[in-house]
Amino acid sequence: MINKWLLWDFDGTLGYRFGGSFTASMLEVLRRHDPATAVVREQISPHLQAGFPWHEPQRPHMHILSADQWWTELEPVFRRAYEAVGVPAERAVKLAAQVRAVYVEPSAWRLFDGVLPTLDRLSGAGWRHMIVSNHVPELADIVQHLGLGQHVQAVINSAETGYEKPHSQAFALALQAIGNWTKVVMIGDSFAADVQGAAAAGIPAILVRKTHAEAKLYCADLAAVPQMLADGGLA
Repeated sequence: MINKWLLWDFDGTLGYRFGGSFTASMLEVLRRHDPATAVVREQISPHLQAGFPWHEPQRPHMHILSADQWWTELEPVFRRAYEAVGVPAERAVKLAAQVRAVYVEPSAWRLFDGVLPTLDRLSGAGWRHMIVSNHVPELADIVQHLGLGQHVQAVINSAETGYEKPHSQAFALALQAIGNWTKVVMIGDSFAADVQGAAAAGIPAILVRKTHAEAKLYCADLAAVPQMLADGGLA
């Protein structure tokens, strides 16, 4: 029996947070408390380039055992960013604790155009789907809210496994969850995390949305993926 699986990255590939990600969430929290603030995204963003688990994917974070702990460990990152743009220290602590609720608000998340029809088409061609993502602990809830639950058989989330792509164990866990398989292909928008990470695990990959000179298989959007699978000899 042919058992074909597509491993999908989530953020930037299937879906996105409308209005922006962590920088936008932090700014939204700040504006709720200070509508007149002159702080803009460009001031916050430089202070969020380190401190997240995926910034050091070579280091597993198996010590994080719950969603609450995951977010608690990020609060110092948010606090320091707030302080860097002029928020007083005591207030920065309080604002940092509120970023989680704003970031995971279901209504803020969207699917890219054409995602569901593409998944339907691929399912009709015999492919099964799994999300393999570096994300927050609430990813499974976001996936269900967006209506992906009926299309996706499993979600392998770094916040729960402790391994960030391109770490080899992130892909090993996906293959372990699949069990016996005939074909497996990774699809994502990060050349380093999705394409190179998958290749190191012996999994072919298609880069989507973002170009890279070394990407052998690339699609500008997901609608082109079914044909790329066929043309690339992966179907």
